[in-house]
Amino acid sequence: MSDWAPKRFWKSVEIKTVDGGFAVTLDGRNVRTPGKALLAVPTEAMARHIANEWEAQTEKVDPRTMPWTRSANSAIDKLSVQRREVEDHLIGYAGTDLVCYRAESPQGLVERQAQGWDPILDNIEKTFGVRFLTASGVMPVPQAPESLDILRNVMSEMSDFAITGFHDIVTLSGSYLIAVSVTLKAVEPKAAWQLSRIDEDWQIEQWGRDEEADAQAETKREAFMHATHFFTSA
Repeated sequence: MSDWAPKRFWKSVEIKTVDGGFAVTLDGRNVRTPGKALLAVPTEAMARHIANEWEAQTEKVDPRTMPWTRSANSAIDKLSVQRREVEDHLIGYAGTDLVCYRAESPQGLVERQAQGWDPILDNIEKTFGVRFLTASGVMPVPQAPESLDILRNVMSEMSDFAITGFHDIVTLSGSYLIAVSVTLKAVEPKAAWQLSRIDEDWQIEQWGRDEEADAQAETKREAFMHATHFFTSA
């Protein structure tokens, strides 16, 4: 039964205008979320991506090939009822942010982290007037509550759909500050992903590549790029 998948039953996929946005239809019937809500999204561009995913399904439906649909489902079914909890979870990353924890050695890694991550902290300070503290090693460094409150406010202006993309940018990169930099367009998504991988790339240079680890990293990279695209389309 593990190979079971719903079969494609529709011939036509279309987009229609609805209150507050756009919906996708299959043979004239509205696509709905797993929670049975109307799958309506805020922009036509996002609806087009979703429609393309449904159109691309062949004999059997494969949800793994439908990231836009999955993200929209999450925005509607989960973010709309768990937004406060999601924001609490995400701001927790800022409290222990990747870019604030630096290696003590070797010197090459120390310098690479500083070169990549210091500009992130500098831009956050320039934009929001707060400076996040850094520390070497594993000892925690408490950030000022005021700084966290200011950075939390970034999420208040985001729609549920934007927060859905932002959530994945944060969790996949391990950094709230890198994610904010992406949303501000201070860092391009591809560069942001590389910044989140400084430690891993250093280890690869020292010890060589691992096929399984590379495959996992590529899956995460693709999800990260999708999240940035979903955010900008919201």
